[in-house]
Amino acid sequence: MKYNFDEVVNRRGTYSLKWDGGKLIKEIGLTSRYDEETIPLFTADMDLPVPQPLIDALHKTVDHRIFGYSVFPDEYFTAIQHWFKKRHDWDIQKEEIIYSPGTVHALNIAVRAFTDPGDGIIIQRPVYPPFTAAIEANHRVVQNNALNIDSDGYYQIDFEDFEEKAKQEKTKMFILCNPHNPTGRIFNQEELQRLADICGRHNVLIVADEIHGDLIRSNQTFIPIAKAVDNVDHIITFTAINKTFNVAGLHCTNVIISNPELRKTMNKVMGMHLPSPFTVSALIAVYTEGEDWLEQLKEYIDGTMDWVVKFLAEKMPKVKVKIPEGTYIMWMDFSGYGLTAEEVHERIYNKANVILEDGKMFGEEGLAFQRICIPSPRPLIKEAFERIAREFEDII
Repeated sequence: MKYNFDEVVNRRGTYSLKWDGGKLIKEIGLTSRYDEETIPLFTADMDLPVPQPLIDALHKTVDHRIFGYSVFPDEYFTAIQHWFKKRHDWDIQKEEIIYSPGTVHALNIAVRAFTDPGDGIIIQRPVYPPFTAAIEANHRVVQNNALNIDSDGYYQIDFEDFEEKAKQEKTKMFILCNPHNPTGRIFNQEELQRLADICGRHNVLIVADEIHGDLIRSNQTFIPIAKAVDNVDHIITFTAINKTFNVAGLHCTNVIISNPELRKTMNKVMGMHLPSPFTVSALIAVYTEGEDWLEQLKEYIDGTMDWVVKFLAEKMPKVKVKIPEGTYIMWMDFSGYGLTAEEVHERIYNKANVILEDGKMFGEEGLAFQRICIPSPRPLIKEAFERIAREFEDII
């Protein structure tokens, strides 16, 4: 089936956080302006229709007319195993899979399950804000192994600093984001092996958020860290259909833990979570029949990113941006304009009426940046960038 991702679907009035959550969005301080003309591109949530096999599966679930307590059939686990074996050559055993209603939820559970108050947890800023929140809200200590950015906008790991932090007695965990949000880096085999070796030497548990692992450029390869290394006893991996297939509202994260003792502890702290019947039918559908849609989606996102880079080069050449290796996020450096972060915010959010995410939310390393999520119909993305460009025309 050929999908038309240029179709603009009106999401207003559908309980959408992006499109109906203006009051909340203003309350949390993301913007002071939100109205019927706002274009929200701040959250990792596609404005694109899901695969037809998923729609058919959900209709079948609805047609049954009873939505009681549900369990996971064998087909659920088989679908996960088949997907990761086929796409990433990663063998996952059924007993290694733990369901969670969300990745941020699972992250907070892991922090509480495997560390104590006062323990250090390594993250690599600029990074997804809930990583910091999960550490600080649970009274742990952030150990920031900031990624280094070169003059071309490419981010790399500071391994010397990483090991200095890993060998500290109070450091107990490393939260890896791969593909990295917001920089878009996909860490390679050598980098992953080196991280795992350091953590292994210093008894640091790796919690790997890999939920963007299927959303990569067509010329890139993603390697799960549990596939990249020989010893996986100190590795916990988060996978999800939420980002890949635009079903965040169905709450479906799967935590992969090979070490039976770690798995036992995670299960104990996590507690029992029964799935929605819609979650079960959705995962089975997308992991067995959603691959064609995903390949078309990746091609479409690649095309949108190409358009963004060309548009910025022509209309806003002071903005530095690279096409990311993974994710559907673009990380834009506005420092060339010589404006404060507040002035950049004012022009984009209040004047252009486009909501992105201020880079400072991802750590001080992101102060000059803006994060945009671009998996929306291209006509909408074009309008948003044209609005933004008009607000910077006066700066030569």
